[in-house]
Amino acid sequence: MLIVELRFGPEPERLAARPAHRVTLTRLHGEGRLLAAGPYADDSGALLIFPVDRPELDRIMADDPYYRTPGVRVVDVREWTPLEFQLTRRLPGP
Repeated sequence: MLIVELRFGPEPERLAARPAHRVTLTRLHGEGRLLAAGPYADDSGALLIFPVDRPELDRIMADDPYYRTPGVRVVDVREWTPLEFQLTRRLPGP
């Protein structure tokens, strides 16, 4: 499983590209290639969790222009080994 961390800058291109990116994320989630994604509460960046190997993640990121959009910077891609827990309730929030 891989974690992608993004940092956001003030460039307006990022907000213009976000709707198409979210459509892509929804499709990837439906395909089982994205576990979770979302911006930090202060909108300084985002975290994405992909249950795929590195070559597949590289293809996913190459196919989505959002990752190359001004104002979006990939700051880290890390392998993650989560503990096996089942989420039994929805977390509070918007």
